Amino acid sequence: MKRYCLALDLIHDEQLIEEYKAHHKAVWPEIKSSITDSGIENMEIYLFGNRLFMIMDVNNNFSFEAKGKADDENTKVQEWETLMWKYQQALPGAKPGEKWILMDQIFKL
Repeated sequence: MKRYCLALDLIHDEQLIEEYKAHHKAVWPEIKSSITDSGIENMEIYLFGNRLFMIMDVNNNFSFEAKGKADDENTKVQEWETLMWKYQQALPGAKPGEKWILMDQIFKL
């Protein structure tokens, strides 16, 4: 099993942040399926202020390329991503269109 950690910012607006949190209390079943079908076995998202931190534990079948291709072909995932972008903003230094940024591990005990 491999672990990935990613970061993303939300627009710094309390109402929008609360709406974003509400959406994640009722994630659409198609989105959950797209996550688990890709080989992600566990996913957690944490929030501090407007900064999001995601932890993904994946199996050997997972690849970012395959997940991206499957998401591009899934209209429900595209609908969800469009909705989520209402609340999200790219991190400083992100490439155009880049959302979640993969973080580098710098310490492990």
